[in-house]
Amino acid sequence: MKERRFAVIGHPIGHTMSPFIHKRLFELAGERGEYILIDIAPEELPVRIKELDELCGYNITIPNKQRIIPFLDSLDKKAELYGSVNTVKNGNTRTGYTTDPDGFLKALQYADIPFRGDVVLVGCGGVARTFAYEAVLAGCSLTVAARPEDAVMQKALADDIKKKLNCGVECCSIAEIKGEHDLLINATPVGMYPNVNDMVVSKQALSKCAAVFDAVYNPLDTMLLQAARANGSRAAGGMSMLVWQAVAAHEIWDGTVYKTDEINQLIEDSAEEMTRKFC
Repeated sequence: MKERRFAVIGHPIGHTMSPFIHKRLFELAGERGEYILIDIAPEELPVRIKELDELCGYNITIPNKQRIIPFLDSLDKKAELYGSVNTVKNGNTRTGYTTDPDGFLKALQYADIPFRGDVVLVGCGGVARTFAYEAVLAGCSLTVAARPEDAVMQKALADDIKKKLNCGVECCSIAEIKGEHDLLINATPVGMYPNVNDMVVSKQALSKCAAVFDAVYNPLDTMLLQAARANGSRAAGGMSMLVWQAVAAHEIWDGTVYKTDEINQLIEDSAEEMTRKFC
């Protein structure tokens, strides 16, 4: 039987742990599947979509989560609502999904971080849109913080939420983050390998945050997380989110159901593998 092929696309893509995680998920399910990396810059998508059509399915990471949408035939409800896609299933048509919400909510649960109260979200790109919508749907008071050069995208996100969910969202620049927050979320790549000494907000901005979630998973312990813990804040990185959103992708591709203890072990194994691979 011909082995099925899957991939993750992004740019750059060399730092990803996705092949390790998805290979293990195929093994746990007793399914055959090859999973590869494909580096595709946004401007290359129009000429490489046929290449992606040869796959059974694929994942999308920075910076293509929104840019892939015009090339798809349909979106599931959450992907359409959020305007972000991280998983595609190929068949007679190309269908886009977002499994980031599944991974994010499971990651907060895994770290015992409450998702309520006053939330400040740093970033306004594809994965940030997921966090923003989930925060509003959970009844949180949301502030979206972004760089000045991203003000147009930031306003578009706030306007989309107001239009679709009839709920207001505060906006500020990253430098203007102030006050007390129940949760600060980093939805930018700042602090990601190899720029491990970078931190998206100041230590002062972190000083009154009860909890911090950093979507960056490489390194496991970012400067942001280290600073948060030094303040006595509860803190969690993105590895558990990465694994749980991958689980949701397999549910879409194959209808696979996994045991929680298997996935908890995979989170630990993925962390060890990343440390071995990149440190």
